[in-house]
Amino acid sequence: MAAFDLGDSLRRAEERLGPAVARRPRRDRGRSRLAPELQAELERLLTGRERPPVRVISRRLETFCRERGCAVPARATIYQAMARAPSRSYEVSELPAAVRETLHNLAEDGAVPGHQLAFHCLNYGGVRALSFAAGLPWLALYQAARLPGWRPRSRGVLEAILRTRGI
Repeated sequence: MAAFDLGDSLRRAEERLGPAVARRPRRDRGRSRLAPELQAELERLLTGRERPPVRVISRRLETFCRERGCAVPARATIYQAMARAPSRSYEVSELPAAVRETLHNLAEDGAVPGHQLAFHCLNYGGVRALSFAAGLPWLALYQAARLPGWRPRSRGVLEAILRTRGI
């Protein structure tokens, strides 16, 4: 036996611990386990120009759940819903020219989700596109901040917008 024989080491570990058993993934993986009416109410509370405080959302959901007799979601569930809630989509043909220039290879008759619009405006746009992105609803900016691929200066502008607007 060599000192650094990986195969032999793995064989001995399997003898000692038994064969590795793979866990089956959950059937509802990737989907919300909230009741549909609770999910709809939560998405309704998340829409708007400015971000509502989580404690206000939690309080409103608590009264909603008490009236309907369902379980109140935890704060972590609310934060997870904020990350995956659908943001408003924008028709490309209705956007200002400065914003359309940042959207490379998109047809004029399509729609673009708000978080991707914010990402492209802040990463590739001029001053007018930056101004447009700064005025987008809070949910689009919040979800855009979670996307990978930010340029360092653009990320700094986004963080300044988020901090100024209290997102």
